Amino acid sequence: MENKKLFITDTILRDAHQSQAATRMRIEDMIPVLDKLDKIGYWSVECWGGATFDSCMRFLNEDPWERLRTIKKHMPNTKLQMLLRGQNLLGYKHYADDVVEAFVAKSIENGIDVIRIFDALNDVRNIETAIKATKKYGGICEAALSYTESPVHNEDYFVDLAKQLEKMGADIICIKDMANLLLPYDAYSLVKKLKENVKCKIHLHTHNTTGTGDMTYLKAAEAGVDIVDCALSPFANGTANPSTESLVATLQGTERDTGLDLNALGEVATHFRGVADRMKAEGILDPKVLNVDTKTLIYQVPGGMLSNLLSQLKQANAEDKFYDVLAEVPRVREDFGYPPLVTPTSQIVGTQAVLNVLSGERYKMVTKESKGVLRGEYGRLPAPVNEEVRKKAIGDDKVITCRPADLLEPELKSYAKEMSEKGIGKYPEDVLSYALFPQVAEKFFAVRDKAPVIDENGVRTLIVEDLSE
Repeated sequence: MENKKLFITDTILRDAHQSQAATRMRIEDMIPVLDKLDKIGYWSVECWGGATFDSCMRFLNEDPWERLRTIKKHMPNTKLQMLLRGQNLLGYKHYADDVVEAFVAKSIENGIDVIRIFDALNDVRNIETAIKATKKYGGICEAALSYTESPVHNEDYFVDLAKQLEKMGADIICIKDMANLLLPYDAYSLVKKLKENVKCKIHLHTHNTTGTGDMTYLKAAEAGVDIVDCALSPFANGTANPSTESLVATLQGTERDTGLDLNALGEVATHFRGVADRMKAEGILDPKVLNVDTKTLIYQVPGGMLSNLLSQLKQANAEDKFYDVLAEVPRVREDFGYPPLVTPTSQIVGTQAVLNVLSGERYKMVTKESKGVLRGEYGRLPAPVNEEVRKKAIGDDKVITCRPADLLEPELKSYAKEMSEKGIGKYPEDVLSYALFPQVAEKFFAVRDKAPVIDENGVRTLIVEDLSE
């Protein structure tokens, strides 16, 4: 190990509250301690991307771009990190390459330093545009392996994937273990293998859903992992990431000492404890998310997906079918070619499992999204699909084998034109907000921009910079 120190990315401003409190932390909750966070000495702070973009506009009446600029202003010395779903960006469908490139460019321009890019199916074709754009506009590209377990997902699979991502230009390889399935000794082995096969730094991300996250980090540290994701204790553990302070204390005085100051961390944690207490009182943060649930290891269902399944069953008055649905999830996943269960595939597989159980006949009803997966709209599946199920779901429809985004025409200018015709939007970034969440953004703009912006000729226009060279 050339550099013994273990570096930490803190997720307190993004994944921690996304995992525990439905991404409802406001910028007002962050500002009082941003300068203190900036002085701690983290490798990076994850503060944007994931569900924050949608949540800012939909629930908090905040402009996500303004949030990013505010954080950057208060944290000039710390790398800011975001999570990006490859060709899906932060939405739930594939966007054309011009939208992906413009989004990456604007993210970096507004303050993002590190972009973690993943694809739910580990189809590298779905992340190549985002990787190229990150490099082109001067960002640090962290390409992720969506970790899962199945007959096709073994160590060799992930090592091979890491080599491909390194060749594509990744600066860092992230093992993204969203459901806390990577057990401590497996983490040791996988990190060792990756360190032997790629030159990139290795960054490990896990949660504490199954209660094994801290042990996984300890074994990964012994194997030479470079960076790990932790959350300050008020929003740590359970469905969120392992606690920052606990890992810092554990490694003090060892060769992997993080060099972070527990007193400084404690000061910032005290502030966020107040935020967490308020969210508990408001019913936003349900203490249930802190429970350890080893069922995740059996069914591979991430925490957010579990609560989603429960609410679907409640609506159908069928809560007694919960364990039947959990048992159906792995069967649907096998039929669909073993996709990792992460947004959006977790929702797609989960909903299909609910329908299979409630209708009493498997695939009697098939969702539009399930058909899309079986038709290849989301990309290449890790393993062959069940052809009988595919036939039942999509009949003789043609299966897409090319990169799905190759079928999309450039669309940025048409979004801008649409907005101009509607008389909405004000800034170049607004086109991207609208492209990702048209209805949500339109409602948000109506509140934010009481009056339209008119140029000196009395014409209301929205300018889109041409980012294609």
